[in-house]
Amino acid sequence: MLPSAEPARIAVAAERPYQVLVGNGLLGEVPALLGAGVRRVALLHPPTMIKTAEQLSQLLTATGVDPVRIDVPDAEAAKSVAVAERCWSILGNAGFTRSDGVVGLGGGATTDLAGFVAATWLRGVRVVMVPTSLLGMVDAAVGGKTGINTAEGKNLVGCFYEPAGVICDLDLLATLPSPHLVAGLAEVIKCGFIADPEILTMIESDPTSAVRADSPVLRDLVERAVSVKARVVAADFRETTSTGSAVGRELLNYGHTIGHAIERRERFGWRHGDAVSVGMVFAAELARLAGRLDQPTAARHRAVLSSVGLPTSYAADAFDDLLHTMALDKKTRGSTLRFVILNGLASAEILTGPKEDLLRAAYDAVAA
Repeated sequence: MLPSAEPARIAVAAERPYQVLVGNGLLGEVPALLGAGVRRVALLHPPTMIKTAEQLSQLLTATGVDPVRIDVPDAEAAKSVAVAERCWSILGNAGFTRSDGVVGLGGGATTDLAGFVAATWLRGVRVVMVPTSLLGMVDAAVGGKTGINTAEGKNLVGCFYEPAGVICDLDLLATLPSPHLVAGLAEVIKCGFIADPEILTMIESDPTSAVRADSPVLRDLVERAVSVKARVVAADFRETTSTGSAVGRELLNYGHTIGHAIERRERFGWRHGDAVSVGMVFAAELARLAGRLDQPTAARHRAVLSSVGLPTSYAADAFDDLLHTMALDKKTRGSTLRFVILNGLASAEILTGPKEDLLRAAYDAVAA
């Protein structure tokens, strides 16, 4: 993994500003993002990232930083209280102080966990995210949201905590299985609908290149998606949203309300991006039936998502289960369901408390 072209450096103007680096051969940037005062880091990674963790450990050691590697379970199994507690125990036994740091190396679940551990250890130590999946690069690792799951739902326990920096090393996508790369594109396409329609045009023009890890098209898509999230986060870091046109950071939840419900119904056996893909089709139909969105833009959701191999339908008999789960979601206010919907490309609003018959009619469009 040798450096190639100069990386893109995307600034996130949060409460504590940081940068997201996008490019190739960027692992050597981790020590600089940690800062000169950090002498020891906990390196959290799943079993699938052992070789990369070894490489990163060597780079850290060469710069005078002592890595303490912590193996964590793969995917959503990492995001539990038990795993977080084990990480805290390792930090405590190693004598980690506020001058030490954390590095999260892995997919979105690993970076969510790493951020939560860093935010809660001694009320906050520096953390650098090194996402190894497309989903992690464009979504989970960027924005300062951390979280773990409970039996009652996904990401119900967590906090807002900015990283010291994020490294999107596109070389790490080379070994990512194709279904996972495709799933990550759901969050990219979401950014196209909510803020940057050029993303949609690029994918429609060349969907084959969009799913190739080594294509310049994918790099451009990653940079655009990260830039969208950076702008939204900078304007509303703690998600203080309202109804009407002032959607704020809640804009990033487009497709997620029913998407998270699908994930929970499948006991997290579905990939996050696949669930969000179905959720966006549902949200588009909901907006159309509510008289907010035109038919061509609603239909464009299904066309763009399916062009890269993302699912656009779900079980016909699942609506009652999903409705119950959505009522427990962290995006509700009291007992009122809220949906981010579009009233046009790159134009959104909050639909509050839609009637059940409207929700059922929208679900008919995604029922397999």
